[in-house]
Amino acid sequence: MENMTSVAQGFTKSLAMTVVSEIGDKTFFAAAILAMRHPRRLVLSGCLAALIVMTILSAAVGWAAPNLISRAWTHHITTILFFGFGLWSLWDGFNDKGEAEELAEVEAKLDADWKANTGMAKAGSKDSDELKKQRRTFLSQFFSPILLKAFSITFFGEWGDRSQIATIGLAADENPFGVVIGGIVGQALCTTAAVIGGKSLASQISEKIVALSGGVLFIVFGIQSFLSTVE
Repeated sequence: MENMTSVAQGFTKSLAMTVVSEIGDKTFFAAAILAMRHPRRLVLSGCLAALIVMTILSAAVGWAAPNLISRAWTHHITTILFFGFGLWSLWDGFNDKGEAEELAEVEAKLDADWKANTGMAKAGSKDSDELKKQRRTFLSQFFSPILLKAFSITFFGEWGDRSQIATIGLAADENPFGVVIGGIVGQALCTTAAVIGGKSLASQISEKIVALSGGVLFIVFGIQSFLSTVE
């Protein structure tokens, strides 16, 4: 019973943290824009695969942390991280440059990548099919290039992000299984909304409100972690 409670607590915290961290994030905008230009199922599959892998890796690091340093230290570090991310999110919220500018920045980067790829494709249009096949990467021979693009943009976009570090902290302090399941459910909800809603939904999201909500949530987690005892 106690184990189920710890799983539920890890799940709830991870789900809430993921939703407020990912809505309006750069990878959210990237998924929305990619879904307008490519088949949605491929974009959704690539983005979700990257986020699931990232969530599992982050939780694994958090789970291993108490085995490397004392549980008391990981608990204190996690508490500090929650407060730090809370203040950081609140700062971003009050000094937000605007969701329109953020969306335009992501769109411009994707446009530049698309033009570069298009130029390379035109330059090599006279190559034979055999040469094209030889030049393709190993993975692209088995997976769609669109899926791989969505995966790589999302994976590297999330690397070192607040949500990744927060997931590590959560897994170090909560039940890692609950954290993984909550994180995956949260990522699935946000990414599905981005892919289905597209740019129209992304442009209507107030990143300021999301950042402020995330800041409050992180600080609540920090207070709860500060008041809780280390077993």
